[in-house]
Amino acid sequence: MLWTLLAIGVAGLGAAGIAMLLRKLTGNRLPKWIIPAFGGLGMLSYQIYYEYSWFEHQLQRQPAESVLVSSESGEVFWRPWTFFWPMTTAFTVLDSNSLLREKAAGSSVVAFNLYRFEKQHVDRVSHQPHLLNCSSAELLPLDAQKKPLLQQMKRIERDGVLYQHVCS
Repeated sequence: MLWTLLAIGVAGLGAAGIAMLLRKLTGNRLPKWIIPAFGGLGMLSYQIYYEYSWFEHQLQRQPAESVLVSSESGEVFWRPWTFFWPMTTAFTVLDSNSLLREKAAGSSVVAFNLYRFEKQHVDRVSHQPHLLNCSSAELLPLDAQKKPLLQQMKRIERDGVLYQHVCS
């Protein structure tokens, strides 16, 4: 976060410097208020760029064996541009190295970990182990002690990315 704030400050100073140069090139005919206006626009522009490139940047940082399962886009009222171009605020990644396949009662059951990344003022990462019954397409989250959370069990689509990568 410190580097982001530093980059925003540098973008503002750079844009203000461009405004000062424009003012000097026009023989000071441009008004003085153009300098802080350019500085503010430079800072806002970098912030918008940073927010929209967060998703791609985080995906590039994932190991090669990670598989993108889902992503969430949304609007935020204090960012009015997101109502026109929603930005990605969270995504879920499958750790394909954590796949453990077992046969149980004639069904194929796979244990694996899902990682969820959320964009907030400080990025949040959480992980949770899951079980997937490939025969019935039932996804069962597990708690920290690997005990099933039966009330959170759900069926997933067989043509979804998670099912295809886990059960193929």
